[in-house]
Formats: sequence, C-alpha cells, structure tokens
Amino acid sequence: MIRVTNDLAIQEDEIQINFIRSSGPGGQNVNKVSSAVQLRFNVIESPTLPADIQERLVNLAGNRITDEGILIIEARQYRTQEQNRKAALEKLVKLIQEAAKEPSVRRETKPPLRAKERRLENKRQRSEIKRLRKNIIDFE
Repeated sequence: MIRVTNDLAIQEDEIQINFIRSSGPGGQNVNKVSSAVQLRFNVIESPTLPADIQERLVNLAGNRITDEGILIIEARQYRTQEQNRKAALEKLVKLIQEAAKEPSVRRETKPPLRAKERRLENKRQRSEIKRLRKNIIDFE
C-alpha cells in the first residue's frame, strides 16, 4: 500500500510497472540494460480515488494520460531500475497529492474606482489621437 495523504492510499496492484530501455548516452550499457521505468496507473477505474480527485488528476496530468484514462509516468534519470522505480512512484504520489488539494474558491472583486477612471481617460486620449489622424478634405 502506497500512502499518498493521511486519509488516502493506493493499492500496489493498481500500479503496473514496466522496465524499458533508456535512450541517450551510456555506451553499450544502454543497449543491454532496461533501466528506465514506465509506470501505468488507471485513474478512471481506480477504486481508491474519489471522483473529484480523479477529475482533477485527469486535468493535471495533461498529455501524460491516455484516452482510456491510464496515466503514464516515465522515469529514466538514474542508471538503476530501483532508483527509477522510486522516482516514478514519487512523481505519481506528488501528482495525486496535488490533485487531492481542494481548489480555492475565487471571490469576485470590483475594480477600484480610480482604475475605472484611468481606463476611461486612456480611452479618451486614444480616441483624440485617432480623431486627429483623420484626413480633412477641403472641397472649397
């Protein structure tokens, strides 16, 4: 069981981890060892995540989530599978923690009176500049 917050934990069987070959420099070792980690977590069908957290997680994940609702996280910054596995799990936990935060309610505010006056004054000045640019044709 992976603890995300004080009252939220994910079962380990909900997470699928695959080891893949890492790209980039590293000599022959890159071609032989699968040290990169690809973590898959089905957000939509997760029994432990409440619906509101699922919705926020889908929005936060962006292009890391598939059309089927599977979140894919890749970790390849370390040279060992274990370090990359821990890094991928940490990324997942941080993402879910971010989604678990309740969004703050925005309170509407009125613009200050001085700001309104300043905006209208700028509009008047701009209007005057444009009015003076017009060609005056004298037909006399």
